[in-house]
Amino acid sequence: MKKFKKTALLGFGNPARSDDGVGCYVIQQLQKRYSERQEVTIIDMGTSAFEVLFQLKGNERIIFVDGVINTGEPDGTLYHLPASEIDAAIQEDPMVFLHSLKWDQALSYAKKILQDDYPDDIGVYLISITNTKLDIGMSPEVVAAGERLVDIIVKRLDEEALEVANGNREAITHRQ
Repeated sequence: MKKFKKTALLGFGNPARSDDGVGCYVIQQLQKRYSERQEVTIIDMGTSAFEVLFQLKGNERIIFVDGVINTGEPDGTLYHLPASEIDAAIQEDPMVFLHSLKWDQALSYAKKILQDDYPDDIGVYLISITNTKLDIGMSPEVVAAGERLVDIIVKRLDEEALEVANGNREAITHRQ
């Protein structure tokens, strides 16, 4: 029987720094939709330290969400990194502040921590931001991009769940 991939969703950022909180915002919106689904683990990394990454063990897919500055693109531009760029972002020994990680540092440490349990299915979504000033609340462009990203992730997960359910129904029907 086909099964849904156990998935971890991680959002990064600092909500006290305006648009930098977009990763946390996306994760909070996804939490509202997936709080009852055991196969989906949602982690608001915020400015957490890397020990949170031990919670990733046992997941078959990891999706990172973060804001990215200095892209040269308008605020709210949404990026989905291809696998080649994700692999290139892994560092042997990334320098980190122990109370704050960005997605690429978390990815590097997750690979070291999980070793053979590191999943092949890694997704990274980034949203272009410029305002990281000490301020509560995000710009309308970044909120809109966050909402678009929530819709993208929900569609991806829900389509897979439907495919699994339909595939399992067909398998049961063929056995009868």
